[in-house]
Amino acid sequence: MSLEIRAAHPTESLGVLETAALLRELTAGLIASNDFDDALDRLVRTSQRAIPGVTWCAVTVLRAGAPAAVVASDPGARALDDIQYGPDGPAMTAIRSRDLVHVSDLRTESRWPAWTRRARALGVRAVISAPVDVDDHVLGAINLYAREPQALTEHRQVTAMLLAEHAGLLLASVRDRVRQHALVGELDRTLADGELVGQAIAVIMTERGCSAPEALQVLRRTATALSIPLREVADRLVRSVARTRTA
Repeated sequence: MSLEIRAAHPTESLGVLETAALLRELTAGLIASNDFDDALDRLVRTSQRAIPGVTWCAVTVLRAGAPAAVVASDPGARALDDIQYGPDGPAMTAIRSRDLVHVSDLRTESRWPAWTRRARALGVRAVISAPVDVDDHVLGAINLYAREPQALTEHRQVTAMLLAEHAGLLLASVRDRVRQHALVGELDRTLADGELVGQAIAVIMTERGCSAPEALQVLRRTATALSIPLREVADRLVRSVARTRTA
């Protein structure tokens, strides 16, 4: 993203402090999150509350180029960003161009006629959409809406740009943690299944005096005949033997 930034006036130093506070709050909220949708919700609510002049906030997300999620601080904002309305809007323009989109007054905007009519009907007068890069498969945009024209100043644009860059890094970290948790859970289930099937094979080997491959084939044939998973067949057999031994 590119944005020309003029030297800040001394009275504008508060904007720098606000931006720093926003990024700290956002980091604190997302750093411990293990749920991507929850992280998006935290991002939206933190941004809407912390950036002066912003009335509504939303995040539009694409996964592998396909519509994935819209999280918003308000149902109206969600409707504006919902991908079901197609690519006609600032969010998709920001995602496609990978550059910040800013409209200071929608009354003079002509790029997205249908979207602009909906936005103005909801009371939106100004908008910023900043692209967010999470990883190679997940792209999105943070969308800031204001009720007053000219409310999203140059410094709000800088804040949005920094917010988008920071949010991309944090959301990528959340995605990595989600993947790690999923892999650990899958590994645990695989090990548990393997142990259970191994117990069932041992039971069949003892009862039939056969080899382990032959016992596994017995389990597979039974699973196919009953149209149930191999693990469930093994579980039933092991439980049946356990009940017999305790009877």
